[in-house]
Amino acid sequence: MSNLCNKTGDLYVVTTPIGNMEDITIRALKTLGQVDLVAAEDTRHTGRLLAHHDIKNNLISYHEHNEEARTPMLLHRLKAGSSVALVTNAGTPAVSDPGYRLVKAAIANHIRVIPIPGVSALITAISAAGLPTDSFIFIGFPAKKKTKRLKQLQDLADEKKTLIFYENPGRILAFMEELADVMGDRYGVLCREMTKLHEEFLRGRLSELIDSLFHRPSVKGECTLIVKGCEEKKEVSKDVIRAGLIEALDKKGGKISEVSRIVAQKYGLSKNKVYEEALKLKTERAKVKD
Repeated sequence: MSNLCNKTGDLYVVTTPIGNMEDITIRALKTLGQVDLVAAEDTRHTGRLLAHHDIKNNLISYHEHNEEARTPMLLHRLKAGSSVALVTNAGTPAVSDPGYRLVKAAIANHIRVIPIPGVSALITAISAAGLPTDSFIFIGFPAKKKTKRLKQLQDLADEKKTLIFYENPGRILAFMEELADVMGDRYGVLCREMTKLHEEFLRGRLSELIDSLFHRPSVKGECTLIVKGCEEKKEVSKDVIRAGLIEALDKKGGKISEVSRIVAQKYGLSKNKVYEEALKLKTERAKVKD
């Protein structure tokens, strides 16, 4: 795929399998075999994919830790006429994966960018979720800092479209707890190990998904979490919430956080909002006792 007559090379954005190595297009295989260089997120991982399909080619690493330094070099190769295939470990480059920087630089330098489509975790997940697909919002990986992440969730709390998140297995349980606290006990689908041997789709209320994961020794595999959008809610009056809190406190006599969770689940409300009301109620009760 080298170009002659001083023409620039082409940048191919190649989608690779998210698990099962057979989930790759014929066009992608041809491209990976014919380009001058394959820029891979992990050369060992991509090397195994190429070997599985009997493809031999030159590999160079291109990941989040070196993409700033590697982009000028790859751009130079493209300008010199070499063709480059950009791949990540799974799915489409630049979609919650490295690649955006190189694609942007190629476009700025009038280098042709050619997408080679294929399997996508978010499309694979939503196709089997059973939630509305006419419109959805793909968030990708939530913010790493808790304050920023909670603000992100609060901004999405009233969104009516289906929400799609990516999350690492080590953080998925805590993230779902945050979701339930901010958005209420919504229906969700947790998609894990898609296209692999242990593929799993967990469906139910967030509280049910949390309970299922809590009783496992560990969670393995990258996770795609799909959450139902905000429904039109019947207005729950403050008096009803307070009555529920008083009843729960009298029955449980436990921590306000636990009581708030119970009432929030009962009325499909954000635990944070119910917790705020519970604190006010506690303060008022303390004043009466005094």
